[in-house]
Amino acid sequence: MRPDTSFTIIALMFSFWRKPCDSQLTKRLSLLKSVKTLIVALVMWAGSSLAIACPSLQSYYLQEQSAEQDPQLALQLEAELAAMMSQCLRSSEYFALFGAVQMRMGKLAEALETLERALLLDPDNGAAQIDYAQALYQRGQLFSALDLNGQILGRNDAPDNLRIALEQRDELWRSQTRQMGFQADLLAGYDDNLNGAPDPSQITLTLSGEPVLLPLSEEYRPQSGPYLNGRVAGRFTQFAPGHRHNGSAELRGRLSEDSQSDILQFDTRYAFELPAKDHQWRFNAGLAHLVFGGTSLYSASTIGAHYQSASSEVCSNAYGLELQHQLYHRQDQLDAVETRISAGRNCVVSLASWRSRIGLELALINNNSQGASRPGGDRQAWQASIDWQFPLYRGILSSQINYTNTEDDRGYSPVLLDDLSREVQRYYVLLQYRQQIGAKSSFLMNFFHQHQDSNIPLFDSLNTTLELGVNYRF
Repeated sequence: MRPDTSFTIIALMFSFWRKPCDSQLTKRLSLLKSVKTLIVALVMWAGSSLAIACPSLQSYYLQEQSAEQDPQLALQLEAELAAMMSQCLRSSEYFALFGAVQMRMGKLAEALETLERALLLDPDNGAAQIDYAQALYQRGQLFSALDLNGQILGRNDAPDNLRIALEQRDELWRSQTRQMGFQADLLAGYDDNLNGAPDPSQITLTLSGEPVLLPLSEEYRPQSGPYLNGRVAGRFTQFAPGHRHNGSAELRGRLSEDSQSDILQFDTRYAFELPAKDHQWRFNAGLAHLVFGGTSLYSASTIGAHYQSASSEVCSNAYGLELQHQLYHRQDQLDAVETRISAGRNCVVSLASWRSRIGLELALINNNSQGASRPGGDRQAWQASIDWQFPLYRGILSSQINYTNTEDDRGYSPVLLDDLSREVQRYYVLLQYRQQIGAKSSFLMNFFHQHQDSNIPLFDSLNTTLELGVNYRF
């Protein structure tokens, strides 16, 4: 019964014994008028009660199962159910069926709203819960769908065959919260300084206060030649509501005719990310180990925090803080702890029919010696880098320019230019072209050039490499 109709009837019945006793005629006329009004109200109440009587929906269930394969039947069924909505406003069963039909037709927004109404009328409507979870999943709300599906599995009244289907659905959906991938690179190249040797053929020593020229033997001069570079890497991502976990591991090796310059490097990293609508936090940790010429040379462990915020639709600002412990296995006087603070800006620029990504970063670096005997003592540095990426002839060209300026706190060595404090300027250019050549493979071409200049010539060096190869994902 509608509230306004009920109130009218109660008011009329209440008025019978409140009528004043005027004349007999007035009393009769008033009574007839009240009875007439009461009859009209009762008729309205009866009509209202009949209007909310929802018809049986049994005949529509078989049609609903067939509607997915028959679009015409789906349209007809939707129209028939829509026509009886005014009769079924209080029927959770009706809205559950109507929402299922809308979902089969691909009307996810309408289906979600309709199924929500079914659950508002009856929160325990199992059919509505099952379809609502499916609609949430199809709309991209994976974790909401998983949560609701788990609630359904927790019910005791689900039939065994339905429970099996729900468990399979839960397993499928949960598998989409985990991503794992592997890739391998194989490249052949040429390097004009395989061993990273200094550029000058002789150095000046200060012995007994006198400068002495010392020629470098051939083994300490730059060694050039071809090489083979291989890399195997794996990554893992675990998505969760409000955060995600990222892990990666990489093994890289370089072989050449100069076996004393062969490299084997291992890196592993983990990141915990907290993405939001207009910003993202990332906390990371990593380990690295380098073997050079068959001997363990260097290990590093890193922890850091990074924050990225969107300042516009196309640009974002990035800030970072990293702390790294550097361990030299055969020269412990070189061990250090390095702090790096960075700030940058990344933008996506659209030009004509292609989009380019450009990034700029500035960093301050403080490298603190862990031993008093390290040549040069502590070091301070600043670093600037710019990178960009844009499409080029069916592929992607990525490039980076990096400049680093480093200064020591004290003299490097009494025998080098009378204990001069070392300054080093280093820049490098890296270009990489990648083009898809198969469903899981790409062609790679890398070019790298490095120039290091110092006020102590021993640390001047040049290095250029060019390599070609393939990348395969599996």
